[in-house]
Amino acid sequence: MKLQSSYYLNQEVLFLAKDLLGKVLFTQKEGQITAGVIVETEAYFGEIDKASHAYGGRRTNRTEIMYSEGGVSYVYLCYGIHHLFNVVTSVKGEPHAVLIRAIEPMIGTEIMELRRNMSISKSAISSGPGSAAKALGIDNSFNHKDLGGEEIWLEDYGIRYPEDDIIASPRVGVAYAQEDAFLPWRFFIKGNKYVSKPNKI
Repeated sequence: MKLQSSYYLNQEVLFLAKDLLGKVLFTQKEGQITAGVIVETEAYFGEIDKASHAYGGRRTNRTEIMYSEGGVSYVYLCYGIHHLFNVVTSVKGEPHAVLIRAIEPMIGTEIMELRRNMSISKSAISSGPGSAAKALGIDNSFNHKDLGGEEIWLEDYGIRYPEDDIIASPRVGVAYAQEDAFLPWRFFIKGNKYVSKPNKI
């Protein structure tokens, strides 16, 4: 059920951002396994996307990983507080990525409660990219990991959503991207309580 490395080489990042909805994201940290169903994503379209860290061919120590062959993790610190987890996609040299913005807890919920210091009944436990990463124990140590490995990986449990239940809307927090801030490259499951706000178009 683990996604094959070839899955991540797809050059259509918008397709993958939608297709990742329903896939299950696993982590194993200090022998503890946690997992959640992906219910919200954002696509970042490489060098031509003003919202992307790789816009204009920017290559730094942080962004270099985005130029890797698809199938590795890109984790970075946002506002000096939140770790955000991205799936690097496409072929080597084409820096596409999908930000995982929310998960629906599935495995290891008691561990998530301890990490987030809140009840699993609260949607905030894994709503939003920082919360989702923290619930899964994702920090800088998960950066540049093989997504087919034993620390962080994705599986296909056959969860599929009707097209009508998948909403496309502008991405969150990318006002700096000028006209690209309005592109409908955020995808989420309609009515899922773990989707971050704003949870409608």
